[in-house]
Amino acid sequence: MTQINDIRTGRHCVFVMHVHLVFVAKYRKTVFDKDAIDRLRELFEKICAGFDAELKEMDGEGDHVHLLVNYPPKVAVSSLVNSLKGASSRVLRKERPDIASRFYYKGVLWSPSYFASSCGGAPIEIIRQYIEQQQTPH
Repeated sequence: MTQINDIRTGRHCVFVMHVHLVFVAKYRKTVFDKDAIDRLRELFEKICAGFDAELKEMDGEGDHVHLLVNYPPKVAVSSLVNSLKGASSRVLRKERPDIASRFYYKGVLWSPSYFASSCGGAPIEIIRQYIEQQQTPH
């Protein structure tokens, strides 16, 4: 797969796909410190690479994290999220027993839900206007 600026090309497609993800700690407890956020960033980068995706940006607060991921069309966002949350929970539980003992409820770090929003490119209204202006053949 080649990449020119943000435009990526696969064998049969050209694409720019970004998703904004938000993961929340179980019961919105204040779990993460700076070291945990930094470790999560490393884990998320590695996991994204396994999906041929790219973690463009990641940061968070004590009870949640935000990710901006550039991903190929062959990847289902739900599969990516499942891997990101599952692997990060397992690794953090193992590496940070202080967090695991205080904040994991029944072995779970993350809330089961997540926020996902497609983003990037032109605003929807501009795309709608562009499509409306196409010349339908007679």
